[in-house]
Amino acid sequence: MPILNSEKLIIALKKLSDFMIDPDQDFKNLVLSASNSNAWFTAAEVERALTALHKMLNPEDLETWFKDIELSSSPKKVGLILAGNIPLVGFHDVISVLATGNTALIKLSSADDKLLPALLKRLLEIEPLLAARIVYVERLKEFDAVIATGSNNTSRYFEYYFGKGPNIIRKNRNSVAVINGKESREELAQLGHDIFDYFGLGCRNVSKLYIPEGYDIKHFFEPIAPFKDIINHFKYNNNYDYNKSIYLVNLKHHYDNGFLLLTEGESLSSPLSVLYYESYANVEQVEKTLKDKAEEIQCIVSNVPLELDIPVLKFGQSQTPRLWDYADNVNTIAFLNKI
Repeated sequence: MPILNSEKLIIALKKLSDFMIDPDQDFKNLVLSASNSNAWFTAAEVERALTALHKMLNPEDLETWFKDIELSSSPKKVGLILAGNIPLVGFHDVISVLATGNTALIKLSSADDKLLPALLKRLLEIEPLLAARIVYVERLKEFDAVIATGSNNTSRYFEYYFGKGPNIIRKNRNSVAVINGKESREELAQLGHDIFDYFGLGCRNVSKLYIPEGYDIKHFFEPIAPFKDIINHFKYNNNYDYNKSIYLVNLKHHYDNGFLLLTEGESLSSPLSVLYYESYANVEQVEKTLKDKAEEIQCIVSNVPLELDIPVLKFGQSQTPRLWDYADNVNTIAFLNKI
């Protein structure tokens, strides 16, 4: 029986990467119709996700990533409970399981139960030897390990059901930006992508802004003006109108540029259409705050030198992770290699 080695899987993923930016008509139709099932999955945002995955699966990075991957001599069944907050968000977990020679037992999110199966179907057409290694399940049973992604609430259930065996259980995380007032207009415009891509629904989306004391907010608002069309999405607009009305009724001080509300708050997790901000006196103060909240942070975008264990990215790069940019800074491959 033919063996699916790393070389064959790399070739298959390269071909799938090409398919992502030049799909067949059936997949194009699925992309165009995705918003019928999930209003947040507009064609533009699905295409954004596909472009990001295409970049992730570039030939050089695939070769580098696979150098540290051990093919399991005794394949294990790995249960995957996937999120559905942004299109194809569970794809990396699936290919991590496949890359280590294990079998993926996939529990799809109801919010993203069409795009991922369609993409993986194409992968199976490219490499049929993967057919036995991708299994969709309604309920996990007879598994050797679990990778579950959910909210702080669902994580309690995950801990209860799966905590006794090997597991990665992910909770809510948010991303933040640290600016010092020396950013160019181009850098702040790129920050707009970190905030607004996927309507701000991802854990890699910036939901909190750290600004120096005395910072003039107009310097932030003006460069992000090109993202104003986001307000035309009815669900985003509903959130914006609701939060704005709450702030007005409660006389809560806030800034408003017509599509984003900016208000002071200590929390990292802001409501949709809202960005919290916090002023700082010096960089050391920010570093201490971020270290204290490290378990709540997915990544940081900034050009300020920060001495932290949390990934610090350039503006505009939060939504284009590379293969080794693991969620919650937990190395999925190292976990799978140890099962």
